[in-house]
Amino acid sequence: MNDHPVAPPASPAPTIVVTEALPADDLALISDALDTFNIEASGVADRHPLAVLVKDPQTGAVLGGLTGRTSLGLLFVDLFHLPTELRGQGLGSEVLRLAEEEGRRRGCRSAVLYTISFQAPEFYQRHGWEVFGEIPCDPPGTSRIFLRKELRRPRTGHASPVDRSHHAITGNRPPAAAD
Repeated sequence: MNDHPVAPPASPAPTIVVTEALPADDLALISDALDTFNIEASGVADRHPLAVLVKDPQTGAVLGGLTGRTSLGLLFVDLFHLPTELRGQGLGSEVLRLAEEEGRRRGCRSAVLYTISFQAPEFYQRHGWEVFGEIPCDPPGTSRIFLRKELRRPRTGHASPVDRSHHAITGNRPPAAAD
């Protein structure tokens, strides 16, 4: 008898598909696998979604807001939109402030986002965000603008923690936390 190792039959190569229709389960699989890799590589498990929603006071329907996530010390702003009729009232500033504050509460040192030149880069710059990159895109004359903001505040004494995880946007600033 001849004892030679026998190679297992070759598996067919994976199929690669380009699609515009990504099922939620497939997105979750990819996202969760990357998150697992990042946790194993960094030893830090701090990835959490974030949303600051502007809701209709009568119906509770979402009218606009901001979505993003926090991970590895960064706040990522993914989407931010308010309908035209809600702009110019300070709601956008309050939504952004609450997202930044939640990032700080979660221990984020910095925040990052990108916008398009015809959207609102000046809005972010008025709120202390700094441009760190720009890439031309279409239509001609348009660009993607990448911005960042430092979130760590200098320590100036004791501040009471405030839980803003379920803070409702009413158009008014939230009451100050009691010491």
